[in-house]
Amino acid sequence: MIRVVVDDLAFVETDATVRPASTNLEPISSALRNIEKIAGPAFQKQLSVKEQFSVGAAVVTDAGDLPAAVVIHAVIQGPDEPVTRSGIRKTLVQVLQQVNAWQLAKIAIPPLGVGPGNLELDVVAQIMQEVICEHEILAQYPEEICIVVDSEDEKSVVDSIVTGSV
Repeated sequence: MIRVVVDDLAFVETDATVRPASTNLEPISSALRNIEKIAGPAFQKQLSVKEQFSVGAAVVTDAGDLPAAVVIHAVIQGPDEPVTRSGIRKTLVQVLQQVNAWQLAKIAIPPLGVGPGNLELDVVAQIMQEVICEHEILAQYPEEICIVVDSEDEKSVVDSIVTGSV
């Protein structure tokens, strides 16, 4: 089941929160820094990496004080790699593979790669719809995907593309 909700990703109760990140696990927008603040110092300490990850990686860590069991860091951009359609697709595939491997029933995920200088919401929603449909054919988990957006306008766009409702 896919639901689209207007909420703050840091407060959604779930098994896994998906956090868009750069290759060194830095948040890709200032709005995502709220997750680090709420998750606490132990979570923040996990974000210190010695080597950078590749775009397309999905890195699982403890969720700290967030209302989730784990955080999956979706690596969608690097210092020399901007956000791209293929990068979002590759990352989302890896995120869903981690979800299935960890047998996580419910995930909360924002539209990956949306924002100034990045991809348009409708483009990302279409990628999400395609990858989720492909994943559901082969995998048992997740049972529920909660796509978290910032506004009713965004909810309307994502709902119409991903769930087919308005």
